[in-house]
Amino acid sequence: MREAHRPDARPLCAKIEPVRENKAVNYRTLGRTGMRVSEIGFGAWGIGGNQWRGGGDDESLAALRRAIELGVNFIDTALAYNEGHSERLIAKVLRETPVAVATTRAAVSVATKIPPKNRIWPAYPGTPISEVFPYDYSIECTETSLRNLGVHTIDLQQFHVWNPEWLDRDEWRRAVEDLKRSGKVRYFGISINAHEPDTAIEALETGLIDAVQVIYNVFDQTPEANLFPACERLDIGVLARVPFDEGSLTGTITEDSVFEEGDFRAGYFRGDRKREVAERVKALTNDLGDSEPLAQTALRFCLSHPAVSTVIPGMRKIRNVEMNCRVSELGPLSSDLRGVVRNHAWNKNYYR
Repeated sequence: MREAHRPDARPLCAKIEPVRENKAVNYRTLGRTGMRVSEIGFGAWGIGGNQWRGGGDDESLAALRRAIELGVNFIDTALAYNEGHSERLIAKVLRETPVAVATTRAAVSVATKIPPKNRIWPAYPGTPISEVFPYDYSIECTETSLRNLGVHTIDLQQFHVWNPEWLDRDEWRRAVEDLKRSGKVRYFGISINAHEPDTAIEALETGLIDAVQVIYNVFDQTPEANLFPACERLDIGVLARVPFDEGSLTGTITEDSVFEEGDFRAGYFRGDRKREVAERVKALTNDLGDSEPLAQTALRFCLSHPAVSTVIPGMRKIRNVEMNCRVSELGPLSSDLRGVVRNHAWNKNYYR
């Protein structure tokens, strides 16, 4: 274990006692980091609470505890998720973990992210790095996340946006090198802008980036063309995010769906988008038949690609945790089902 950042903080990857229960989750290696991570990870944006309505902290904590009980040992969060609230909830569960809940294969690891200083997602072309990730700011945000999580070391720190125009700039390179050297960060990654998987490929060639987080799902299959081959060649870990397309691929979005004011999905599915989604999902399910629930197929699709280390669905309810973890037992999709799914790629960007 590296030198402690804070004398009162416990290691994030502390060894923990197993519970007496069969685990539902399988494990993969996160690229060249060598970390063994559950192929079903815990996406912790939703438990932040400010952009995803309809739940509370008690429900979120119960879901996270249940996920760890079932073998989930990888959690992805960000400082921007309700200004660190998601990180602090995770810290609460991690403090309980040494004796209360545990995994049998590996210690629980957490990934977090440095938000853009200008708070603009994505990073638009022409935006200077001085407005997004100046050196001192990246260090400061990492220090804040360490305090929120109550740990010595962040297992995977990530830039929350990326602009390939920054490739040769010293600010981000020096931040990555110094944070690793100090022991505050074990590994570093990039959370790639929505629907722009190729923009991070050159950064992977620098040797400074150990993992990428990218949108990958039934509708957005674009990482398969260039990003995934680069990750396999360079042994880069892959975190597949938004496997359900913010809910579309659960099959629960209809033309009549209503979201609370302030809920992220109210904007994502604005205008005629709910109708578009419902039509696309109906076509997909008609082709798939009655093989299994759509959400299971969506997760299995992500796990069918060998470049994917872990898929990180949001899980705020125990029933969703249990359903998602069971998917790990089912294995990848058959070649026939993968062929069906590939016909339903959809070139869209609802984040605009």
